[in-house]
Amino acid sequence: MTTTQAVSDAPAAAWPARMVAVAGEDTTVSVRRHPAYDADLPPAVLVHGLGGSSLNWAPMVGELSGVLAAEMVDLPGFGFSPPPHDGDYSVSAHCRAVEGLIIGMGRGPVHLMGNSMGGAVATRLAARRPDLVRTLTLVSPALPDLKPQATALPTALMAVPGFAAALGRFTRNMTPEQRTRVSVGLCFGHPEMLSTQEFADFAAEYRRRLGLPYMVDAFTRSARGVVTSYLERGPRSLWRQAAAVQAPTLLVYGRRDKLVDSRIARRAQGTFPDSRLVMVPDSGHVAMLEHPRVVARAVRDLLAETGKPASPAEAG
Repeated sequence: MTTTQAVSDAPAAAWPARMVAVAGEDTTVSVRRHPAYDADLPPAVLVHGLGGSSLNWAPMVGELSGVLAAEMVDLPGFGFSPPPHDGDYSVSAHCRAVEGLIIGMGRGPVHLMGNSMGGAVATRLAARRPDLVRTLTLVSPALPDLKPQATALPTALMAVPGFAAALGRFTRNMTPEQRTRVSVGLCFGHPEMLSTQEFADFAAEYRRRLGLPYMVDAFTRSARGVVTSYLERGPRSLWRQAAAVQAPTLLVYGRRDKLVDSRIARRAQGTFPDSRLVMVPDSGHVAMLEHPRVVARAVRDLLAETGKPASPAEAG
């Protein structure tokens, strides 16, 4: 079920957004579509990573226009979605939000995609609700790696009580542009390739987020949720859940990723039962944003390999 309330954000005016009720949860999330969205196409739901938003998928979704009816979601507390009422930012809580979104829209099974933290969320959802996931695409998924790269440690330390406050004091005099430059440097393999306009758009979004009273809390608690998921054992282990995924899976890793060690790609390929792997040599952590055509082509190949995607009528 959707509301008629539109989200107002001039920098992203080309990507219409609306608030969607999450089934089974007392919350709504912001969801974006391509301007030429066609509901008769096979449905897809895309989940961003830590500190990101639905717009992280926009370049790639543009490449898949006419192929998938993509719904790009802002997780609770990110983008234009309000924070969760219970303050729960765990991977499981984000998973429930995406699950409720798919059920509420009545569009499953969907082609589910996730980046980084969103990859962990998508993995958990695909394992626990195989009836809702037709294919799974993971871009640099945050799967447990207890020997992270040195460049990933500051992000992991956000989960440590008190670290976020200390970092806030250290960075309080930094401009949104300076903060954006640090973030882009971490996430992109070649940040120098960003155009002036692209960088300005990222900085504008960062400035908007800084004005939200829950920004730090959403980031910190979500980072803590990712670290906690790394330590879970038994049936809640993300690696065990990856091994239980039934959907055909596409894994995309960037060799210049500073946040997820691309060497873990082979373990992921050997764990997901029906998987194929694409390595993007010049990409960092957000290949779908940095190399959208490459990732879109891999998604097209996945759809072709797994057969003609089900239409909404067939899925129903």
